[in-house]
Amino acid sequence: MSAGSRRGWIPWILLGVLVVGVLAWALWPSGGQSDAERARSLAHELRCPDCESLSAADSQTASARAIRRDLHERVAEGQSDATIRRAYVDRYGESILLKPEQGGLGFLVWGLPVLLLVAGAGALLVAFRRWRSAEPLQPTDDDEALVREMRTGEQAS
Repeated sequence: MSAGSRRGWIPWILLGVLVVGVLAWALWPSGGQSDAERARSLAHELRCPDCESLSAADSQTASARAIRRDLHERVAEGQSDATIRRAYVDRYGESILLKPEQGGLGFLVWGLPVLLLVAGAGALLVAFRRWRSAEPLQPTDDDEALVREMRTGEQAS
């Protein structure tokens, strides 16, 4: 490898180191969340039961305000996030969660469209490769005779 080709790799190596550094900094766990942050985070995960298009944190309905108060109380009591989520799912059903659970029916709801999209793209790729590699059809003697016959018939008319 010549010195000139090695110099071409230096910016890419520096970019890779920079990306790894930024990702490590962004994903490095910080200290624990305060109770208010935990309650706010949970409110963003729960759907407002009245408007259903907003989270409980973003909605200003009476039920969303009640959910936010209840979340603050549950967090202050020391309940875990999973316990709090389970209590709301038990009360309102799975639809209260803005993000469905990662397993079971939730996985099917989110995973099936992605799986179908990937399968469709794969099928198209296979079809296009077959189409490209297929040899063009050549007319047989019978086909050419039929075309000549049709042309002479059109000229006679």
